[in-house]
Amino acid sequence: MNRRWLILIVGLFAMIAGCAYQYGLPYLIPALRADRGLSLREAAILISCPVAGLLVALTLWGIAADRWGERIILCAGLSVAGASLLFATTTSATSALGVCFFVAGAGGASIHAASGRLILGWFAAHERGLAMGVRQTGQPLGVGLAALTLPPLAARAGLTAGLYLLAGCCLGAALLVAILVRDPERPEAGDGHRGGSPYRTPVLWRIHAASALLVVPQFAVSAFALVYLVDERGWDGATAGRVLAVAQVAGAVARLAVGHWSDRAGSRVRPMRLLAVGIGAVMLVLAAGALSGTDVAVAALLAAAVITVTPNGLAFTAVAEYAGRSWAGRALGIQNTGQNLLAAATPPALGALVTSTAYGTAFAAVVAFPLAAAALIPARLGTGQAEDA
Repeated sequence: MNRRWLILIVGLFAMIAGCAYQYGLPYLIPALRADRGLSLREAAILISCPVAGLLVALTLWGIAADRWGERIILCAGLSVAGASLLFATTTSATSALGVCFFVAGAGGASIHAASGRLILGWFAAHERGLAMGVRQTGQPLGVGLAALTLPPLAARAGLTAGLYLLAGCCLGAALLVAILVRDPERPEAGDGHRGGSPYRTPVLWRIHAASALLVVPQFAVSAFALVYLVDERGWDGATAGRVLAVAQVAGAVARLAVGHWSDRAGSRVRPMRLLAVGIGAVMLVLAAGALSGTDVAVAALLAAAVITVTPNGLAFTAVAEYAGRSWAGRALGIQNTGQNLLAAATPPALGALVTSTAYGTAFAAVVAFPLAAAALIPARLGTGQAEDA
């Protein structure tokens, strides 16, 4: 197998392992409520701790990757994450569990900064959209793995069994990275920002802001899809988990299609803008269905689980290409920081809104975010870049 595709596959597994606990903990909400006696709002705060850990570490990991390379950063971060999740199995205090989740999130932040930088170095511009799409499928596949395994595993063996599974995935990924991954040696061709900061213009800031806004519908769906189907539609947790796992796999396939679309179109931002508008429309249908109590809400929820994950790869590719290899780690760290800031805030805020009103009201509040993102996405990335949008 070609080395770069082997490295991409290992990077994908690292993303799956990291995202399974960073974004898949909502599937342990029933176990947290049953084993720890937590309310929905308290459990929502606890599952946000890994994302909070991401926030404090993303840019630091990005700077480290720019300086020391991707392989060592991936190994170190995945090892920290796996060890923290193992330690979480030994504690009974809710606060200590939150600290373990926070540290695991901080360690796993290395994946987001370094794996994207690997793709920038190993793949040419005309194939980066697809390659980044493959890498970005790690998020829905990781969440899908969590949806498929954590509800039945926790139902049979409790919260600890789910944490063991997540820790094992992280430590296994760290071992694969150490054995198989090599840092790219060639410099980024045509790096328009060599010798200067890509932040001299507002282009990257606009992409960062739009991407952050687009994670709100994504996390509204991923955090509350399971509990909505169980609490409001009467589904059992295992069935809901299996259906949502299928939706996450569909989301992963959609990311590949969107990445290929951007390669063919020669643009990352035009497809990203169209998808943002589509996400707003789907969330509006979901809100109307949830408020009216009709079955259209279930169909819209599953559609939202697919479409809300699709813009991420486009944004990451655009940021990495515009920044160039000398700034890619930092730029991707800043990109992830903005995204995860809103990702961390979304479950607690919507959990409080659901508690005081209804699921439909919470989903309706989300509609404005993707529409605002569509307005922020630049029409062009500028001249001299890998993409002239």
